[in-house]
Amino acid sequence: MKKVNGLTTLKMVEEFLENHELSFLYVSTPECSTCHAILPKLRELLDHYPLIHLGHIDASKVEEVAGKFLILTAPIMLLMIDQKEYLREDRFVRFDHLKEKLEQIYEMFTR
Repeated sequence: MKKVNGLTTLKMVEEFLENHELSFLYVSTPECSTCHAILPKLRELLDHYPLIHLGHIDASKVEEVAGKFLILTAPIMLLMIDQKEYLREDRFVRFDHLKEKLEQIYEMFTR
């Protein structure tokens, strides 16, 4: 499964985005059962995209992340390319649809 980088401060999030051209941020909260169910599926999906780096942020510990990325609910998944948001999925994720979007974007940026 895809390695998850735990990001525990806003500075760590910013450095993660600076260091990885293709970044996928997963923002969750500890009391969210949906969040716990989605992360393993997301890690499995991202195994197919070796250039995408996965960062996990616990929104209860890094509260500033909500303001920085305009997050209103959890979980939130953000695909960032060169520190810009290209894809946002939240709460009720259709993984088949997410995979299609990822395929298109990944192909476009890895040619």
